[in-house]
Amino acid sequence: MMPIEVSPGDLLPGAQLQPVVLPQDPTTILVVDDDKDLVEALQRRLNQHGFQVRSAHSGADGRSLAAQLHPDLILLDVRLPDANGLDLCQELTDAPNTCGIPVILLGGCDHSDVIQRSRAAGCEYFLRKPYDPNALLTLIQHALQESRSWPEASEDT
Repeated sequence: MMPIEVSPGDLLPGAQLQPVVLPQDPTTILVVDDDKDLVEALQRRLNQHGFQVRSAHSGADGRSLAAQLHPDLILLDVRLPDANGLDLCQELTDAPNTCGIPVILLGGCDHSDVIQRSRAAGCEYFLRKPYDPNALLTLIQHALQESRSWPEASEDT
């Protein structure tokens, strides 16, 4: 289909040109997981769906990248070589510069209280490994929609 060129003289009297709205920056997801093969596969899949993905393979790197990049969402493994994902999630949700970032915890934990502990740590969702990639995409989309409806923190609080 050929684009149509319109000049101001072609408009009806009183009509105005509307400003062009450019697309927003791509949604950035930070994946914090020490399993490099899983991160690579997840990165490919998320890229196919239009997400920009950054990754960290340790708690320290994840904490640092979250503060620097301020991603739109964080996928966080419960077991990291240098950190407990639940504790890191709590740190991220408590810190003023990262508290507005939704976190989805991923883990193969069999502890009966992992869901309660995940919620207490401030995560949006917990997904048990191995997980259905389509279920993860659904949770990501839902968490992003929810976070966009959160009120912005005022500077007074």
